[in-house]
Amino acid sequence: MAEGKIVTVVREAVEGEIERLGYELVDVEFVKEGPRKYLRLYIDKEGGVSIDDCVAVNDVAGPIIDGLDPIDEPYVFEVSSPGFDRPFKTDKDYEKNVGNKVDVSLFAPVKGNRKFTGVLKERRGGKVIIAEGENEIVIDEADISVIRRTVEF
Repeated sequence: MAEGKIVTVVREAVEGEIERLGYELVDVEFVKEGPRKYLRLYIDKEGGVSIDDCVAVNDVAGPIIDGLDPIDEPYVFEVSSPGFDRPFKTDKDYEKNVGNKVDVSLFAPVKGNRKFTGVLKERRGGKVIIAEGENEIVIDEADISVIRRTVEF
């Protein structure tokens, strides 16, 4: 099965069960790293994810995936937190971060820059609005290569 199809099949098979446990399935990836392939589920919940949360999801999702048997080669199965600074992938990621400082990287320059840091004001109609101080920058979503919450220490 093709890698993209594996991700879709796994997501569809486990997402409902993961949500019933009280978690959000943020992402599914099937990737090669070094000599190994990895199937990873990234989960989140209000207040963050602990090791115990990952174990609980592993215990439910693992048998479902084993029953499907969508991967015909050896792989490592992992359940993980996506991390505080994960790239936004879903509508919910944007909604949760309105009012927060974000880092935006673009495929091509807008106003002479490919990187912006500012407060996420809103997202609508295929546009993302970022406030940099007094200035608002309107960016087409299609131009964004990565957007994530700013990590400040």
